[in-house]
Amino acid sequence: MIKRLWHGWTTKENADRYFEVLSTQVIPSIEAKNIKGYRNFEVLRKEYDDEVEFFTQITFDSLQNVIEFQGDDYTRAYVPEAAQALLKRWDEYCEHYDVLDQSIKGPS
Repeated sequence: MIKRLWHGWTTKENADRYFEVLSTQVIPSIEAKNIKGYRNFEVLRKEYDDEVEFFTQITFDSLQNVIEFQGDDYTRAYVPEAAQALLKRWDEYCEHYDVLDQSIKGPS
């Protein structure tokens, strides 16, 4: 399994609008591609004094699935114009990590 990791930063004023674009446009457009091996999309948010950071993790079965999603230049970030319009800055490239172990605890 592969995690595709990316960061983007926006102003506090644009944070909620950015998340709306992410959740109503960007994520659905990725899921609509029906990429073989795509598992899930996670969004994390962290507030700072002067900005808000968003961290995304997309899980795929294999690196080949990432290449099928993004092409040969698979490390390049996928940041549509609607998202760029609300971000201050973002990672131009994504990091990819092999998942070696994953422990999920069920209800007690």
